[in-house]
Amino acid sequence: MEPSPTSLYIIATPIGNLGDITFRAVEILKSVDLILAEDTRTSGVLLKHYGISKPLQSFHNFNEHKIVDMLVGRLKQGEKMALISDAGTPGISDPGFLIARACVQAGLKIECPPGATAFLPALIKSGLPSDRFVFEGFLPIKKGRQTLLKQLVEEERTMIFYESPYRLVKTLQQFKEYFGEDRMASVSRELTKVFEETINGTIAEILNHFMAKDVKGEIVIVVAGKPK
Repeated sequence: MEPSPTSLYIIATPIGNLGDITFRAVEILKSVDLILAEDTRTSGVLLKHYGISKPLQSFHNFNEHKIVDMLVGRLKQGEKMALISDAGTPGISDPGFLIARACVQAGLKIECPPGATAFLPALIKSGLPSDRFVFEGFLPIKKGRQTLLKQLVEEERTMIFYESPYRLVKTLQQFKEYFGEDRMASVSRELTKVFEETINGTIAEILNHFMAKDVKGEIVIVVAGKPK
């Protein structure tokens, strides 16, 4: 029996440097009928760079619930689509989960070739244990934030978080309060870009560093787990 054809490709895009995309990803994007993009303007820059001129449709947190059934219907009719996000691997703290689940439920084949994602380089560069880790993504902004932090106090695995530059100092202050000022950590920002920076040290040292500067760029925070 021949394998069923792929309906949806989940394609990782560069997190900064446009060169960080695989040859296979470019080939797939040139072959599909439709590209679903978190922000068509942002993705348009990448696609133009690689000479990809396929139809684009917005697929983001504000419309995915409304259009996922329609998209799955088109996939069932034989169309091939690729899902990309603004940066990194779709489904990691951005749209992607809903359509992937809907395709699985509909018996449609999904492929997700490996590619760029922000938290793995940050984890490796931190020098903290990477044999066991937990990815927490963005902490809740208000409701549930303190409850989650109280739970994570007992976490023994290395913890990985995403954060915006506007909340970085506040988050580090809370980490200092819950995890202790001497807990080892690492903050990476602007990964693969011109002003890439990684600061390793205790939470107190890292907090002092970022309190003294204007923080910009996408942020990954890596925190050591509770000492055994």
